[in-house]
Amino acid sequence: MSVLDEHDAPVIAAMRVLAAQYPRYGYRRIRIFLAREGYSMSVDRCYRLWCKAGLQVPRKRPRKRIATCRPRPLAPTMRNQVWAYDFVFDACANGQKLKCLTVIDEYTRECLAIDVAGSIRSARVIEVLSRLVSQHGAPQIIRSDN
Repeated sequence: MSVLDEHDAPVIAAMRVLAAQYPRYGYRRIRIFLAREGYSMSVDRCYRLWCKAGLQVPRKRPRKRIATCRPRPLAPTMRNQVWAYDFVFDACANGQKLKCLTVIDEYTRECLAIDVAGSIRSARVIEVLSRLVSQHGAPQIIRSDN
């Protein structure tokens, strides 16, 4: 072991401790922490010791994409296969709030029903959907935004 290695050993040991404590910090930030502990050195020397110790900042893992995990809904191929319903909100000129229930056939893009009221509860949604099923027949899929 050379004299230089003996001189660098305590610095490398302190560098390893700090790198384990702060795994996302590189040699530049670790150099600042080492200077606070009394190991003042140049950037070049810090980089040389960082490489000599075999230290690295781990690579960032890519975030998982939600859209790739979820199966995409298939496009309808015939009439009455997929219905979609949604709520649309609006307000009158006098400030009264309106809630609209819209039901469409996704294949024909035909609007099957629009129900407008101040408030639409679940019983009314079921009533509108059952009326549409009796008129047009039952769809294979009923899709809601939420």
